[in-house]
Amino acid sequence: MRLAHARGRDWHYESVDLGGDSAPDHGDPPQQQLLDALAAVTSDVDTHGVLEHIAASAGDLTDARAVTLGILGRGGTFSDVVTHGSSTDVPDALRVPISVRGAEIGRLQLADKRGGRPFTRKDEQVVQALGRVAGLAIENAGARAQSERRRRWLELFGDLSELLRPPITLADALERIAAAARDASGAPFAAVVQVPEKGASFPAATSGEALDLTEQERVEFDRTVRGVVDTGEVVDLVVRDSWVAMMAPLRAHLALPGVLVIAHPDRSRSEELEEPALLSAFADQAALALDRTQALEEREQMAVVSDRDRIARDLHDVVIQRLFATGLHMQSIRSAAPNEELRKRIDQSVKDLDQTIRDIRGTIFELRTRPRSSVRTEIRDAVRDFVADLGFAPSVETTGQVDVPVEEQVQRQLVSVLREALANVARHAEASQASVELQVTDTHLRLKVSDNGRGMPEDRTEYGLRNARRRAVLLGGDLDLWPNDPQGTIFVWSVPLRAASGAASGQAVEHQRQHRGGA
Repeated sequence: MRLAHARGRDWHYESVDLGGDSAPDHGDPPQQQLLDALAAVTSDVDTHGVLEHIAASAGDLTDARAVTLGILGRGGTFSDVVTHGSSTDVPDALRVPISVRGAEIGRLQLADKRGGRPFTRKDEQVVQALGRVAGLAIENAGARAQSERRRRWLELFGDLSELLRPPITLADALERIAAAARDASGAPFAAVVQVPEKGASFPAATSGEALDLTEQERVEFDRTVRGVVDTGEVVDLVVRDSWVAMMAPLRAHLALPGVLVIAHPDRSRSEELEEPALLSAFADQAALALDRTQALEEREQMAVVSDRDRIARDLHDVVIQRLFATGLHMQSIRSAAPNEELRKRIDQSVKDLDQTIRDIRGTIFELRTRPRSSVRTEIRDAVRDFVADLGFAPSVETTGQVDVPVEEQVQRQLVSVLREALANVARHAEASQASVELQVTDTHLRLKVSDNGRGMPEDRTEYGLRNARRRAVLLGGDLDLWPNDPQGTIFVWSVPLRAASGAASGQAVEHQRQHRGGA
């Protein structure tokens, strides 16, 4: 049985009165039994497995029904404790230190000898002999574990370039870095925390179990990560019930300043002195990859701008000129048309060409206008801005034609509504989780914000919700509020896109024209 925590720090080395060599010795262990025990102890390559073998062997050799073995960690506390049989802690237990080259690394306690007999001098000698071999076995198992961790880090260094090979988005790169750091370090939690110049730091990517912090711990966490960015040094911070967060700077020059964090319970933390250096080296390599990803994204954006300029230039210099020449040619042959019907058809074709030229000129103007941020980017930026207020990072999911540009008015209202919804969750919901889902189809845009908070009160006063509802109505859409299961609120804001809204607007204009004509 493995205990989560050590039973205390009050073990002593005073052995019980063994009664001297003349004490009756019932069932002294044979030499072969001791050799078998030593072979079992040294056969395992896992540190915890070695500890279990030691405890079991000590119990078998001495007929002790209660054996406890503790390994000392930093500060004199026990980093690992195993028991064999019952875990009885009695005053007259036999206690033996486990040492390596004169340095104590653990303590072995035996109690409750079968038959109620006292432990003998030979029992003590046998356990001491076992302890000397056990110390070396523990040290060797620890060395193998350190070597395995070092191997994982070194393999990760070699795989990082492949892991972050383009094409990859910056968000995906951050998530892969966090997952890789967690895998290499063996930590239960890893994150990439980005540190803007203004506002609180926020986890841009996480991997593993959630690291819930109190308000005071969040303030200290933010202060520490800013210190890591400023000094460029690896720092340890104790958080959440004696967990230790090791932080290394991501020294990126193009991406937002950040910190790579791994966290684990202090009792399970590696004692390896190279761990900070390995994490720092990995963070430096990851920062280079992030800069490359950011540079490629910017180059792609510049390529898009360049392509837009080229297309606009070709439309103006080639397509419009050809259409204009075709129109002139059709006008020149109009006089040769044999009848009025053909001349009318030529006139209509010339008008269509003129309208096409006007449409192309409008397209050229849009192409030469600096493109605004995409809907996906603005959604993620808005969510990121609320991480500090919420105390957690909401999940973001987009489906459909999100990368197809929508009308600027719809995009502007969408971002405003999302901020209203997130502000309500932060101020009133008392939620610990939230999700943002954006769906774009050919005809509609649908925003869904869900939380697991306390739900909407019946007698609520709608201020922010009233604004969100008004924005939906102005665009021909609607707002719905539903209870979430098992608790919380679902906020759904839906509006028609250009095709549907254009048809609706055309019908409204036609209705007004007919109404004016009738009046």
